Amino acid sequence: MAADDTTDRRAFLAATSLGVAMSASLSGLGATQAQAQTLPVRTDSNSPFQHMPPAEQAPAKTGLIDIPGAQLFYWDTGGNGTPIVLMHPASGSAMIWAYQQGVFAKAGYRVIAYSRRGYAKSSPFDKANPGSGSQDLAAFAAALNLPRFHLIASAAGGSISMDFTLSYPEKLLSLIISSNSAGVRDGAIFKAAEQSKPQGWDKMPVDFRELGPSYRAVNAEGTKLWLDLEHHALTGTDYRQVPTNRITDASLKNVKVPTLLIAGAADLITPPSIMRLVRDAIPGAQMVVAEETGHSVYWERPDLFNSAVLEFLARIPKAK
Repeated sequence: MAADDTTDRRAFLAATSLGVAMSASLSGLGATQAQAQTLPVRTDSNSPFQHMPPAEQAPAKTGLIDIPGAQLFYWDTGGNGTPIVLMHPASGSAMIWAYQQGVFAKAGYRVIAYSRRGYAKSSPFDKANPGSGSQDLAAFAAALNLPRFHLIASAAGGSISMDFTLSYPEKLLSLIISSNSAGVRDGAIFKAAEQSKPQGWDKMPVDFRELGPSYRAVNAEGTKLWLDLEHHALTGTDYRQVPTNRITDASLKNVKVPTLLIAGAADLITPPSIMRLVRDAIPGAQMVVAEETGHSVYWERPDLFNSAVLEFLARIPKAK
């Protein structure tokens, strides 16, 4: 069951922890088996990290979806467009997609995001009943009667998205993962991800870990907005759900949907070297590298992130 209410752009923004700041800012201003490839994306400005307000938001419904064991907060732009489901990182929630929501909706897509268990406005995380993130997504999609959809994920959302892809490939039109090693827990990809982090990594400031140095150096306002969203995203200390599949390097060979990977060249968590290992393991996968950008490509360079996504989706056959 969905408890929905229609909201306009300002109400949608006000629902986030950044509602006042963002509203003020806005008012003032087909997979093939082809050879895997990397598509470099180069910055096209002398100041690529200058502050830009989020794109104007499309009208959206917000509400709670009942799934087994929890309620998930969501927003949905509705309409007859092909659905896109956005999966947030561990440092975010459904409310971090202000740079994508309006752009993807304007391109004709039905854009949907939700907060996972333990994140803003959704049910608290229960260690005794953590649930599976991929099964939660399946239940969420069923509750909204979604047909096949595009799945776009950042960081930790990518692990759940790959788990979902392996369990429910028939539900997807495509998979896009940014800044994540696809949830791999064994083999060369996992080893590379583990050895890239120094001792004490988890105790380092989250903005140091997840925003690139170029962005932090010149965009204090954007960094503050990102930190505010991060601060209000997680409602407890536990948030890791149980995957349905044990994902290995070999598992990625079984991915059957068109796949795009997005990497930030300055990502300290999942650098391009790791993303290339993932790309090479997934049949026909493509990859885009955003220069200077850190772990949060969707936020640091939304212009590059959005254009890469839309160009990729334009090549995917529409659902029948």
